[in-house]
Amino acid sequence: MPILKDMLDMEQDEMVQAIADIGEKPFRTRQLWKWLYSGVLDYERMTDLSAGLRNKLKEAFVPTGLTIKQKQLSSADGTAKYLFELQDGNLVEGVLMRYKYGLSACISTQVGCRMGCKFCASASLGLERNLTVGEMMGQVLLMMHDGQERIGHVVLMGIGEPFDNYDPVIALLKRLNQEDTLGISYRKLTVSTCGLVHSILQFADEGIPVNLSVSLHAPTQELRVQTMPVARRWNIHELLDACWIYVNRTGRRITFEYALVKGWNDSIDQAMTLSRMLKGHLCHVNLIPVNTIPDQSFFQSTQTQIRAFQKVLEDNGIATTIRRELGSDIDAACGQLRRIAYQTEEETI
Repeated sequence: MPILKDMLDMEQDEMVQAIADIGEKPFRTRQLWKWLYSGVLDYERMTDLSAGLRNKLKEAFVPTGLTIKQKQLSSADGTAKYLFELQDGNLVEGVLMRYKYGLSACISTQVGCRMGCKFCASASLGLERNLTVGEMMGQVLLMMHDGQERIGHVVLMGIGEPFDNYDPVIALLKRLNQEDTLGISYRKLTVSTCGLVHSILQFADEGIPVNLSVSLHAPTQELRVQTMPVARRWNIHELLDACWIYVNRTGRRITFEYALVKGWNDSIDQAMTLSRMLKGHLCHVNLIPVNTIPDQSFFQSTQTQIRAFQKVLEDNGIATTIRRELGSDIDAACGQLRRIAYQTEEETI
């Protein structure tokens, strides 16, 4: 099948022109825009559009450039993991998580990833390509429609490094915030990076007050470089300097993700080293009990060790939480997403 233009890739002025190009009046754009951003991604369900217009749209554009190929639901906590198929046949994953405050969508920003972090299941597969604004937005809208509730939070923590797809990610954040789309507050949007220093500094000047999360995972350069190739380009001190510049320019607290691995980065001495690095800065540490990844010799720290590590940080005045791992029974937790082919529907029944 030919790859058609994705309606979600268009800004409103582009959509006005596209509608004009098929011989329709500009007011149709308002109708179409409203349907799309209410999560209706099927022309046949857009009841105030004429049959003739719907047929024209089908021939020229897709309402979204991806479809739900498979959905898995956690029996433990209700987390839903989605496998999305793109028009070119590539696959990405997204996760819909349910919290007391509502629904949060975790979306992918790339097909694969070239960062090579050893904690991540998609690292060994490499980068195929970046996702477009429409393909990222489509994940949110499809999950919102399937969950039948408004999504109030979006985190860019799925497959890919968001800052390696910088311009489309910035456009997505602005689109999510628009009142005539989903109207999600910037403070309820989170971008996660493995530590691209130049992009952190650029992001600090964007004037977009979203949450920034940085994958740290080690208190020393020697340890960090063992699992995160990005540390060869920017050492831990350059990364932290960029983070403090970000905090000073934006006034926003930064979150450091720290995956605890038994016997590797979870000792009390390492907690003290981390405390000395972060003490006195506007930051928060999110401790993550590492998820087992096949072919990697990483094992989760004991709950006793995790709590002891947390206590050291808190005793030094550093706000710290232990992440509640949602969806681990369906490989939907932190670091478990990937872009490989799944079982067929017949095999999963």
